[in-house]
Amino acid sequence: MVVTVLGVQSTGKSTLLNTMFGVQFAVSSGRCTRGAFMQLIKVNEDIKKELGCDYLVIIDTEGLKSPELAKLDDSYEHDNELATLVVGLSDITIINIAMENSTEMKDVLQIVVHAFIRMKEIGKKPKCQFVHQNVADVSAHDKNMRDRKLLLEQLNEMTEAAAKMENKEEYKMFTDVMEYDPETCNWYIPGLWHGNPPMAPVNAGYSEAVYDLKKKMIDVIGKCKLRTSGNNITEFLEWTKSLWNAVKYENFIFSFRNSLVADAYMRLCTEFHKWEWSFKKNMHSWLTVAETRVSNFEIIKLKTDKSDLKDLLCKLKQEAVTKLDTLEKTTMENLSKYFEQTEGHVYLVEKYKEDFVSSVKCLRRETESSLLTQLEATVDIRRGMKILVNIKKNFTDTMEKKVLGLLEDLRKNNSSKNDAHMTDMQLDTCFGQIWQETINELSFTGLKQRNVFDYVFRQLRENMKQKGGSVTEQLMTVKLKDHGTGVFKITKEVFYKRWIKQMFNDNSAVELQNLADNIIHTCTQFVLEKTAMHSDYHDTYIQEVLHIIDDRYMSNKNIRFSDEFELSLKLHICGFSARAFQDMHERFIKDNDPRRCLDQYKDKYRNDFKDLFHDRDQCQRKAEEFTKLCLMPAVETFIYSSLGPDIVDKMLQGKNAFQFSTRAFFQYSLLKQLVNENNFEQYVKYISYYEGFVKGWILDQIYKQFSNNHEVSELEERHLRGITKQIVEAVKMAQNETNKDGIKGFIQCICRKLGQKLIIPKDALETVMVLNNASEEPFACWLTKSVEEMEQTLKQQFKQVNIQCKLRKLKMKPQDELFKRVFGCGKQCPFCKTPCEAGGEAHTEHCASVHRPQGLGRYSDEYSKKLVTNICSTDVHSEVHFRCYETNSEFHPYKRYREIFPDWHIPADVSIQASDYWKYVMVKFNNQFAEKYNAVPADIPSTWRSITKQQAENSLNESFSIKI
Repeated sequence: MVVTVLGVQSTGKSTLLNTMFGVQFAVSSGRCTRGAFMQLIKVNEDIKKELGCDYLVIIDTEGLKSPELAKLDDSYEHDNELATLVVGLSDITIINIAMENSTEMKDVLQIVVHAFIRMKEIGKKPKCQFVHQNVADVSAHDKNMRDRKLLLEQLNEMTEAAAKMENKEEYKMFTDVMEYDPETCNWYIPGLWHGNPPMAPVNAGYSEAVYDLKKKMIDVIGKCKLRTSGNNITEFLEWTKSLWNAVKYENFIFSFRNSLVADAYMRLCTEFHKWEWSFKKNMHSWLTVAETRVSNFEIIKLKTDKSDLKDLLCKLKQEAVTKLDTLEKTTMENLSKYFEQTEGHVYLVEKYKEDFVSSVKCLRRETESSLLTQLEATVDIRRGMKILVNIKKNFTDTMEKKVLGLLEDLRKNNSSKNDAHMTDMQLDTCFGQIWQETINELSFTGLKQRNVFDYVFRQLRENMKQKGGSVTEQLMTVKLKDHGTGVFKITKEVFYKRWIKQMFNDNSAVELQNLADNIIHTCTQFVLEKTAMHSDYHDTYIQEVLHIIDDRYMSNKNIRFSDEFELSLKLHICGFSARAFQDMHERFIKDNDPRRCLDQYKDKYRNDFKDLFHDRDQCQRKAEEFTKLCLMPAVETFIYSSLGPDIVDKMLQGKNAFQFSTRAFFQYSLLKQLVNENNFEQYVKYISYYEGFVKGWILDQIYKQFSNNHEVSELEERHLRGITKQIVEAVKMAQNETNKDGIKGFIQCICRKLGQKLIIPKDALETVMVLNNASEEPFACWLTKSVEEMEQTLKQQFKQVNIQCKLRKLKMKPQDELFKRVFGCGKQCPFCKTPCEAGGEAHTEHCASVHRPQGLGRYSDEYSKKLVTNICSTDVHSEVHFRCYETNSEFHPYKRYREIFPDWHIPADVSIQASDYWKYVMVKFNNQFAEKYNAVPADIPSTWRSITKQQAENSLNESFSIKI
């Protein structure tokens, strides 16, 4: 526990400390402490529990506005620095005021208020007590009661003024900065002497007043323990070091360089990612069940149920909102509980609580929007499939009637001839004739083929209609089929149409090409995922593609481009998307052609016909058919729908799980790997193609962790055992129910029991149920046995499939979820292009632990063309200037960069070690970077050349607060 006495002048301050704590600090000849001194006091065992600490650190300071320093030009700055340092170190600050008239305190109190505001910004909330010394014994009480209100008014006034100077105008009152009660936080202590010392007698009231103050301080210290538990000497020294650097460089706002704050922030991010993943995983499970219910709507619906797909959609939407409400509330409660705990220096990051609250709301909002869109699309697709299902069912019913009619005729004819024994060849001939007659009678129109290009182009026009007449005019003459082939390259006309002076380090073309490449890569992956599905095209697919593009545009709006660029890129992406979706649509129509679907089951119809004619037991064959044609594909789909979240969990729990715990640790992992690989091309990809590099890196990590396929197979087998058990239980439950429809009703009952887990193929189910004379009990026995055999067969199949193929089959792609977790908002530093590491999606301020020499981000001197070695954290502490598009090409001081980029925080830090990693990289690959960027190699400072690889790694460890 740290207690600081900060006074206007030294008179009486040392005496107060000696009386309260029994300490004696050195003073100069002018009786004023010079600088700040501290002493460590061991707490006695009898009050250790009450105080909640083993030691008290007492800090005594020189008086603010002290006469000895008043003559110096920088005395005000010195007082500011002193107040900020000691208030920042303190848990309790005693402001000693040796004067009666509170109006004389204004200059001193304003300095103190500055310090409190700065500490509020970094999460430190010291308690404050005002001690008025040398107050007259009799008349002072009433007068100072009146002065309390005046003091609070002055504190409010000074808070508002100081807040404006600190650019924190949301603070209007002193109580906004700290807990303060005028009744309990002010103490009035009479003078020590009656008269003038040394001959004057001692005032007895002095000791009584100081004793009362000491009792109050013990109570305050005891209450502080709830907020400062976990502090130790090591952490105190670490905090002192960080605060000292902050005072030296006037860096009072949050910085990852402060290791205690960084550690607290990392803990918060790690916990938040756990809650966020739990939220997503729960909603993924719910959506999987919901989509299964839609797919099995006709199967699970009872005959008495008059509802349709529209009713089901309304019901599912209501369930989704309820589920989202519950998960949002749970996540908010977890967040609140986290900030109520006493461990992990939570109070240091309390200012970021609102950012994470906003992130929870944002997560809920985005999940709800995406989920409702997916539900609508699933229902639309199912509604469109209903026409096809009815066509197929009509053909199946017709074929069943024809076969049963043939069977009856044959039995009558053979009975009249007293010959019930026809050979299989004769039966095949009879069946072939009736099959061909039926085929000739039926009209196999199927689904009508659509021109997907027209649907995609219609959505593109709708998306671009707000862009003005020129874009609309261009779209009038465009043919989408002519776009989307070859490689997309930007042209001069895509740049923002505005005359600008010569740009300083203009890298717009490269940035724009990188943006286009990343968007194309993301959209291509999305299109590949959709076209891999065995379903028809739906407009929501291209709507999602356009949403991806628009979302990336918004995230990179600082990169200036024209409407022509936006249109050309969307035409390119919609072109190749429409081509892929057209192929998908045609493949779907071909796969679901009624004639083809009927033909593929011809042999099964023939076998059923012969079994019925010969009155053979069909139980075993029908059970095997039901398992092979209906259950096995449904089980595989179920497993690959469930496996994605499991692989993500494994990645988050594996030996390298810390890589994905926060964005900062992820950056650390990447940078550590890059420096060990020592590969220039990898650095270029990391800097220039960050998004693609991250996705590739994550996939590599998944391949490495599951390279032997053993872990994934275990996960698959666990799901397989679980669903197999549920199938067997469903069979037993169906046996206990009365089925009026015989074997057909028995199978339908089993499917209803499994209707929220397994998507049963409709075509296969119909063919299993027709021409089926099996008995329920033996069918159930054979089915149970067949399901057990299916389990063993699938186990062997899973072991033979590699991880790459399995990832392609998964509904939830682990690489995508991990990418969303660590990629973050995608914002990059406006100067050196280092990515933002702030936690939560809705953070209000972007920040990064390690900044780079700006030459690595393609910046070169406009005259010499040499790559720039300046580092952002150094520049914002210097007197140098920059210019760019946002400054209208006018020079602007780096120190005031937030006037141009208000959502970025770059800590002012001239420490060499903070940038040792990137200095090492710059030295190592200076010539290669210059050649790659068409620039001249940088002039490397001599001190950089002595940095070793080990020093670079040590710098990385320190920057990200990694303790070896």
